[in-house]
Amino acid sequence: MIARWAALAAAVLVLGTSVTREASAQGINPQPGERGAGSGLGQNYPNPFGVDTRIQFTIGDYPSCTDQGRQYRVTLRIFNLLSQIVSVPVLESGGSAAGGESLESVMLSCGQYTAYWDGAYLNTSQPAPSGVYLYRLEVDGRPAVKKMFKSR
Repeated sequence: MIARWAALAAAVLVLGTSVTREASAQGINPQPGERGAGSGLGQNYPNPFGVDTRIQFTIGDYPSCTDQGRQYRVTLRIFNLLSQIVSVPVLESGGSAAGGESLESVMLSCGQYTAYWDGAYLNTSQPAPSGVYLYRLEVDGRPAVKKMFKSR
């Protein structure tokens, strides 16, 4: 059992390092947990979670938010450690957008938002297994990635 956890921890470290290197190679200078076009990605809560979780994120920053009509293309996806898409969360609240919308290439204005994941596989009601998952926010094609833990 200890060997399994050690192997899992090593995989997470390697994946995290490669994501940071990839972002740096693209000219993006990442801050911990924040990357993209004036966007911010928060840690999911609760973490670890059992059934469902919420993810807070911010779109835009002060200079770009002075233009009230500015819209950003936003995608939020959840991946397993094999880089397979597990789910696309839905918008729960924030900004002037209506909740319940899938966060796949949706246009959002500046503001703070909350996404919701019910812990199930994409387009099913089958729960995803316990383990480590990565969630990736893309704002106008610029990525931010964090990890979360599902228990039970």
